[in-house]
Amino acid sequence: QVQLVESGGGLVQAGGSLSLSCAASGSINIINTMGWYRQAPGKQREFVAAITRGARTNYADSVKGRFTTSRDNAKNTVYLQMNSLKPEDTAVYYCNTGPQIAFTPGPYWGQGTQVTVSS
Repeated sequence: QVQLVESGGGLVQAGGSLSLSCAASGSINIINTMGWYRQAPGKQREFVAAITRGARTNYADSVKGRFTTSRDNAKNTVYLQMNSLKPEDTAVYYCNTGPQIAFTPGPYWGQGTQVTVSS
């Protein structure tokens, strides 16, 4: 089992920045790709960004050029730096991981953290 604990998030005005982090614990030896997903009210959960253990990254088109994901393998932590935030970025953001090497969701999810962008 892997446990994921997210931190960061909050309320910010449009154009502002926020940073999220997600620390993994438990069976960390099985972790490969770590990613971020988000779910807005009334919408399905969607992919935001992901990074492999070897630091290959992938981003949703909607966040390319604005969001950056990185990770510290020694700390088993993944980060999401969000710049130039827009009201449509408002959602609950979830950390995800698993043994997969592709940019697909793994079986482990964090509890989610709210990001609200006001116009």
